[in-house]
Amino acid sequence: MSRVFVIMGVSGCGKTTVGAALAQALGVPFYDGDDFHPPENLAKMADGIPLDDDDRYPWLERLHDLIADHLARGEAAVVTCSALKKKYRDQLRRNNEGVFFVHLEGSFELIWGRMKTRPDHFMKANMLQSQFEALEPPSPHHTLIISVENSVERIVERAIQQFKE
Repeated sequence: MSRVFVIMGVSGCGKTTVGAALAQALGVPFYDGDDFHPPENLAKMADGIPLDDDDRYPWLERLHDLIADHLARGEAAVVTCSALKKKYRDQLRRNNEGVFFVHLEGSFELIWGRMKTRPDHFMKANMLQSQFEALEPPSPHHTLIISVENSVERIVERAIQQFKE
């Protein structure tokens, strides 16, 4: 069965780095979910305005359709998406058997420290608190939850190991 990994978590947790490394290790396409945001969403985030559910819905639908296309073709892929709320994960999962979530988890302090070193990223560090407040931690029964204190290599290894089970 084909599998699409969705690397999720708050901004600054390492989704892009882990996602690209996992895709490379598996030899599958990698998609940064941020690339699928409409320009209006990017502008809001650049202005320090958190997105609301209405902003996120069409973005999540684009990612859902990307996942569905890969699964329909029997292909694997890796996609990054914050997927902070259960309903967002449910939207991505809808009729998509084979979606596997990897939640990159870390403390506010650790991730805040990382974000302060990323001045050119569109997401401003002051929005991090709103992401932590919006986060509805996923069930460990449906998601691999792994600390960002692990190395990228260890996270990738765990995801591949979980996939084989």
